[in-house]
Amino acid sequence: MGRYVARRLLQMIPVFLGTTALIFFMVHVLPGDPVAAMWGDKAADPAQLAAKRHQLGLDQPLLQQYFTYMGHLLTGDFGTTMGRRKVIDVISDAMPVTVRLTLMAFGVELVFGVLIGLFAGLRRGKAFDKGTLVVTLLLISIPVPVLGFLFQTVFADQLKVVTPTVQDSMNFGQLLLPAVVLGSLSLAYVARLTRTSIVENVRADYIRTAVAKGLPKRRVIGVHLLRNSMIPVVTFLGTDLGALMGGAIVTESIFNVKGVGNALYHAINQSDGATVSGFVAVLVLVFLAASLIVDLLYAVLDPRIRYA
Repeated sequence: MGRYVARRLLQMIPVFLGTTALIFFMVHVLPGDPVAAMWGDKAADPAQLAAKRHQLGLDQPLLQQYFTYMGHLLTGDFGTTMGRRKVIDVISDAMPVTVRLTLMAFGVELVFGVLIGLFAGLRRGKAFDKGTLVVTLLLISIPVPVLGFLFQTVFADQLKVVTPTVQDSMNFGQLLLPAVVLGSLSLAYVARLTRTSIVENVRADYIRTAVAKGLPKRRVIGVHLLRNSMIPVVTFLGTDLGALMGGAIVTESIFNVKGVGNALYHAINQSDGATVSGFVAVLVLVFLAASLIVDLLYAVLDPRIRYA
């Protein structure tokens, strides 16, 4: 196991370098002049523009800018924003909010998605199963912005059980509705994956053997059936954890959540390459860590899986 983990960690290095390089070059070749944008509609003096570009290192060749950026990044320096604020400070302010929102959305999709999929799979062809397939298909079909405004209208404007926008990004109660919206699409996928996996395994030989041995139904379902059915679900959940953090831009914009998505949105509008690259570097690390954890969980769920 230790050798496998070490090998996976080494494999993450080129993935991380390649991804950050791709994002860095994409951000810095986008049309628009981020330095000129700092003056807004006012005409800036060319000498001032040149001095600001030199101060930010934007007058250097692009390849040299990348190597300079990576050198600083490997020492923990994520650079500075166009407003001369340290990017690591921006990340430190936004990341806890998005992590809290993501974990709430992840909990919603994990608990409700697995439970709904389990009951639907055990009641294949019945009303609950058919209803689950219809509802999850609707959730998959509705775009997140539409779903967000729909939930906002129903639960905030009409029922008034929650606030329409988040006033305090550290308040769990105010983050509940955005978390439900953020996790709704993934919840639908988890429910359908769980349901399909349960239907496939419920008639397997090892389940019939467990029933024939007289094991309690709760043990058959909870230990044998659900445990073996969770492998494809865990695969999806592992990749979705990072996707939730990166995909919170729309949700955070709708509900005015001051998190990563909100900060990325403003950084992209301002062509702030250092901020965008810094956030993406953190998200890539989250993806890689989640992928490694998922691989290790396979051996926990299925003892037949061994890593050399």
